[in-house]
Amino acid sequence: MDAFTADIRQRIENTQSDLHRARAAGDLFTMDVEQAELDDLRRLAAELGVRVA
Repeated sequence: MDAFTADIRQRIENTQSDLHRARAAGDLFTMDVEQAELDDLRRLAAELGVRVA
């Protein structure tokens, strides 16, 4: 696995964790921000052929 693939997978994992924490805290603004970031990362990964869970 190259560094870019590892990095984007790690960023997705981190963003999912942040989103989970925001949901648990009921922080709607942060939930929106983290969901948008997650959507962007997944889109980028798909465009570049990086498989993510």
